[in-house]
Amino acid sequence: MDQDMVVLARVRLLSANRRVVRGTEGLWIYRLLTQVEPEVYGSKLAYVLVEAGASPRVSELPERRLALFDEAVTVAKALDVANPYRAKVLERALAARQRELDGRPVS
Repeated sequence: MDQDMVVLARVRLLSANRRVVRGTEGLWIYRLLTQVEPEVYGSKLAYVLVEAGASPRVSELPERRLALFDEAVTVAKALDVANPYRAKVLERALAARQRELDGRPVS
């Protein structure tokens, strides 16, 4: 793990001054920091992945949406069962994935 990248991700997270950083920047930050501290950042990564899958940017890319939802499910399942956010983000990720498989819009 490149420690300079970890420091850069932490600085960007702190400078964002938001509870959850969204969009491509949030994906980059949380994907990187989840590798370092999965229990701290995994739930936020799963949340941002579901958001990204529901984004208009991927509305015409069903394979990409499903990949984002699959990644969200994987990240959420990897969280410890004692993690207070695990159940909520896992439920959200599974629901988004199922809606995608059913061909229903993800909200």
